[in-house]
Amino acid sequence: MRYLLLLLPFILSASLTFNSDHRREVEILESFDIEASFLYDSVLNKMKNSKITTYKEKRFFKAMDDAYLFIPAIKNVLAQYDIPAEFLFLAMAESHFSNRAYSKKRASGLWQFMPLTGKMYGLKIDEYVDERRDFIKSTKAAAKYLSYLHTKFGKWYLAAIAYNCGEGRLAKGIKRAKTDELSALLDPKKKYIPRESRIYIRKIVSLAMMGNDEQFLLKSEYEHLLNRANAYSVSTIKLPRGESLKRVAKLIGIPINDLKSLNRHLKYDFVPPYKNGYDIYIPYIKLSEFKQKYFKEKIQNIYRVHKIRRGDNLSAIGHRYGVPYRVIMDFNRLKNTRLKLNQKLIIPIETRSKKKKINSKFYYMVKRGDTLDSISKMHKISVKNLKQQNHIKGSLIKVGERLKLYE
Repeated sequence: MRYLLLLLPFILSASLTFNSDHRREVEILESFDIEASFLYDSVLNKMKNSKITTYKEKRFFKAMDDAYLFIPAIKNVLAQYDIPAEFLFLAMAESHFSNRAYSKKRASGLWQFMPLTGKMYGLKIDEYVDERRDFIKSTKAAAKYLSYLHTKFGKWYLAAIAYNCGEGRLAKGIKRAKTDELSALLDPKKKYIPRESRIYIRKIVSLAMMGNDEQFLLKSEYEHLLNRANAYSVSTIKLPRGESLKRVAKLIGIPINDLKSLNRHLKYDFVPPYKNGYDIYIPYIKLSEFKQKYFKEKIQNIYRVHKIRRGDNLSAIGHRYGVPYRVIMDFNRLKNTRLKLNQKLIIPIETRSKKKKINSKFYYMVKRGDTLDSISKMHKISVKNLKQQNHIKGSLIKVGERLKLYE
């Protein structure tokens, strides 16, 4: 009896933990409109048990850790559209929370949108951005799509399955099964829905259960995730066309790669040259610093300026600087490819922050009356060398032109 009394607190504690875990797992099933009996699904339990040591300790926590800035924003968007919070783990199943994820079928981003579906739900995909990789805009698009699927099929688990295999495929499966009950649709012999989808719904449920397993988090090295996911977030700021990400990162004091990771939807390291600018994301804790330090800089002071010379064309200029000619056209608001002599074009490649001062010993500014022959004699350098260094084909030089004298 004495030993039983000593063990009683531990027994009660274990019982409370079991009841708490069981209750939470039932709540997770209910959020997907799945009956509590699904807890005894053999495939689900096998999946959970096999992933406890492999998936859970390695890929699961790494994905959660890498996406600590994204997760609160994703949760907020899902809540705005009345999508169950557990659908956060649909994104994990799709991409491991990577906004760089890309499939062979051309699906991209956190929610793995195909180009056509992405555009259908308002995501911009052009020369400058692919908003399937924008974790907020793509989540809004996914929320709209999931809402539509839920309205069409009536249950959240059906919306998740349709997200995976397509609404047409699911509709056919339900018609063949003559029911939309999950246990029937998951029949491995009848194969009403694809095998991938039968695994997919279990995977999402399994991940959601893992993500809500506080006891495991408390016992692991990832205990910080319990609070961190709520403490950190991002802010949206509007920047003018052409603004450099490198310059913004320097102003607010964060590594450029950290800023890029929040803005993978940008195809270049600058804000698209749209008329009204464009929104980018920065860590919320840097918002105050941004407001204090940011000032608008002229594009000419950020990027290189190319002065049009005889024989120049946009294609050649683009090739020289490694920038698509259409980007140069957009940056300079050119309606066609015609160029004028001495016209100045902004080339969106950053000027070097540490420019070497030009040593007059190695350069010469052409004056009135100068010829290649007179300059070569003055600086004891052959006319051939002068022409090669300065890419001169004939013998014509212009007043004010700067010539390189030595390689």
